[in-house]
Amino acid sequence: MEQRKLSLPTDQRDALLRSQVTALLWNGKIKTTYARAKEVQRIADGLIQLAVDTVLDVKRATKPGVDKKGKSIEVETILDGEKRLAARRKIMAYVYDPPEVRKADETAPAFRERTKDIQHPIVEKMFNVYAIRYSQRNRDNNCSGGYTRVLKLGPRRGDGAEEALIELV
Repeated sequence: MEQRKLSLPTDQRDALLRSQVTALLWNGKIKTTYARAKEVQRIADGLIQLAVDTVLDVKRATKPGVDKKGKSIEVETILDGEKRLAARRKIMAYVYDPPEVRKADETAPAFRERTKDIQHPIVEKMFNVYAIRYSQRNRDNNCSGGYTRVLKLGPRRGDGAEEALIELV
């Protein structure tokens, strides 16, 4: 598939696009040049479509368990299906994991305790927020795609490059 080279070697271009797609999915919008925004739009729409297509592929399993009082109960767990697991792995392979930021008044042990269960926050956000929102929108409007919007902002001061704002719709 044809893509813009953005006047960069392949490894630098891939790293740039990965970081901008990660920033877009994490923050909801970014400001960049128009050529970069068009490439980021193509990649981000594909990743979101991957999550939307597999959002309903879950398996429910019940296991016998014991509650706090020692009484036996049935515990229901929700697991990813094969397609959703493959989609999750493809997304994890492309996007970077944004680092969790330590709060100003938080101690180091408290920060480690708070973040020990957070593994891939951006992937969870894609499946728990974006995929559900966009699959509902696709059902209501009987369409798919168009998850991002690129708005031209005019020339950048200094080098005159065309700037653009790319955001999730």
